[in-house]
Amino acid sequence: MSIEMRPPAAAAVAGALDYYLVLPERRDDGTPADGIVVEEFVLGGDHTAIGLDCAGWTAADGQWWSSAAFSRGMRGEPDLRRRVAAVPRRDAEAVYRRLGGGELPSETELRSLFRDREPLGEPPLLLGSPDVPDGFHDRRLYRVLFAGELAGEGLAHLLAGWRMTPPGDFADPRARVAGTARLSVAGDLFSWDLRRIGPGVAWCLDLTACLAGPSDAAVRPLLRQLTTAMRYEGLIPVTIERFS
Repeated sequence: MSIEMRPPAAAAVAGALDYYLVLPERRDDGTPADGIVVEEFVLGGDHTAIGLDCAGWTAADGQWWSSAAFSRGMRGEPDLRRRVAAVPRRDAEAVYRRLGGGELPSETELRSLFRDREPLGEPPLLLGSPDVPDGFHDRRLYRVLFAGELAGEGLAHLLAGWRMTPPGDFADPRARVAGTARLSVAGDLFSWDLRRIGPGVAWCLDLTACLAGPSDAAVRPLLRQLTTAMRYEGLIPVTIERFS
């Protein structure tokens, strides 16, 4: 199904960091969060993830820290993942002030706090020369892998926002693809599948990019936009890979 979605400006989207609140284990004491985590994927020239930077701030001591181990825990430890909530920067700013931190540092300042990078991935796993449709010169397949479970309202929000029609068999736990959407940007054609990787295990977003022009500049902001939408529904991105 086609989707009318405005492609975001590359500078506005690709330059933004990812913000998370670390919620308290007890949610009944009125405390909005125990702290804030800021992350950014380090991308290679082909828009795949080669590293993950992280900085965190703990309200109890008012200190900033950097920890690749914490980023791994957000993705690999279900109990910690349930306490992490993706938010836009404006919400992180409000919580930071409320917790006594003052004004949240600028993104340039926050990047200076990244001191413990988590290396990611190998060179792209190119599975052979893909069939390139007529009118295009390159066809690429990217996969964004996410930790967490997507169901109920979160899944419905994505299907509706991207105007996806779920296949008739998706109620079957063995079914994998929840929906497909398409978008044309300046002659380039993009399509993406929202895919379940095993019940309760993980999800991924498979983006196929058919490029007509000499530049691949539309790939990065679109990956960013789609990934952000999934973050806001409770999933945490793990890596961005390329298969063709």
